[in-house]
Amino acid sequence: QVQLVESGGGLVQAGGSLRLSCAASGRTFRTMGWFRQAPGKEREFVAAISGTGISTIYADSLKGRFTVSRDNAKYMAYLQMNSLRPEDTAVYYCAAGAWGSSPGNYDYWGQGTQVTVSS
Repeated sequence: QVQLVESGGGLVQAGGSLRLSCAASGRTFRTMGWFRQAPGKEREFVAAISGTGISTIYADSLKGRFTVSRDNAKYMAYLQMNSLRPEDTAVYYCAAGAWGSSPGNYDYWGQGTQVTVSS
């Protein structure tokens, strides 16, 4: 069983940065994904990183602003978010599972952390 706990969300002004963290209990070297869900919208893929950390994928609209990384020695995954925009406001979730951008690929989910970007 894998438990995931996100942290690092908060309120930030447009143009600012945040770094989200995801702590995994229970050793996992699965793909780690990040998703987000804004009010009234479906959950959408943000980024994913392979178990080894060698491969990454991003939502096309977020390339260049967001960076996913992991530290397997600490069982941690991270999402660095730069040049934040009000439309980035959402609850951000980390997930562990199989490679891909579909939520269905992921077996384990964190509880989410709120990110709010003010204009």
